Amino acid sequence: MAGIHITDIEAAINYWRDKKPSPDGITLAPEVRALAEVYALMVFYREPEADEFSMPQPALQAWLAWYESTPDTPCIAICSTSQGDEECKGCGRSFDEVQLWTEMRPAQKRQTWRRITLSGQAWRFNRYAERAGGSVNDVPLVQAQGEPA
Repeated sequence: MAGIHITDIEAAINYWRDKKPSPDGITLAPEVRALAEVYALMVFYREPEADEFSMPQPALQAWLAWYESTPDTPCIAICSTSQGDEECKGCGRSFDEVQLWTEMRPAQKRQTWRRITLSGQAWRFNRYAERAGGSVNDVPLVQAQGEPA
């Protein structure tokens, strides 16, 4: 089962808060409210991930809309799995993840993104960061916030 990590729920909430700000500082957009309810339960029960299959439909739809605004693939067009590596030096995905990427569900893709971002070892995060739209000096956000790499 691929779970949706709490940091993705937070990112989706912030996406919708920017897209549909509160007109009065109190009222929440329906998407924000749906995601906030899931987030509150995750915090209350100290769950790091929400089950994508049991998530309420309005929250899942809001999350999927946020997901569509994110880059689909971590590929930077330097694939070492084609040279026999088990893990791509360019993007950090495993051979199976590279091969099955188009068949993976959004939550599975986000789990892969989280793993490679936490690791920060792929060339997309350092040597070839400019290909990924960043700079060589960029540090993955989750690592910069003090989570273990």
